[in-house]
Amino acid sequence: MLRRIVVGPYQSNCYILGCKRTRKGLVIDPGEEVFRIVKTIAETGLKIRYILITHGHIDHVGGAAELKKITGAPVFIHALDSPGLGFPPDGQAREGEDFKIGSYTIKVLHTPGHSPGGVCYHAPGAVFTGDTLFAGSIGRTDFPGGDHQRLIEGVREKIFALDGSLRAYPGHGPASTIDRERRTNPFFQ
Repeated sequence: MLRRIVVGPYQSNCYILGCKRTRKGLVIDPGEEVFRIVKTIAETGLKIRYILITHGHIDHVGGAAELKKITGAPVFIHALDSPGLGFPPDGQAREGEDFKIGSYTIKVLHTPGHSPGGVCYHAPGAVFTGDTLFAGSIGRTDFPGGDHQRLIEGVREKIFALDGSLRAYPGHGPASTIDRERRTNPFFQ
């Protein structure tokens, strides 16, 4: 089960992912509009086990503290981006770390470049790319801590190495597939 909610003035994608069988779920990047996120969680009937952050920019972390207070779910972010969270995280989203919800396993891929601690979350049939990879584009690398070369390498080595049929769900804009981005994304031609 997957729901996307577009939140805040930067139109950030917040994702609610859950296991229909166990009714356990997680939230990725609660950037803002926590009331709408909580309303959608209630509609799905999911018990939120984790709040996962792709990177520490305000449009992706702005609602994390409030959502944690409401759901009681722990917040995970990469150590290098945790200062952007504004409060101590409950744990680190480290390369290779697994998060389990019901019968699903979500794996952390560290993909710095947009930010030093940027990560993607690889789930069955999908990868949540935050601001690392967009449909037809990549994340900005001109912010403090940005690194264009590392972002390109991270996408090539970790994201493009995944199954081409996987859906790529970015931090802004529409979804794509790994194969489509490999073939058509102008930053990798």
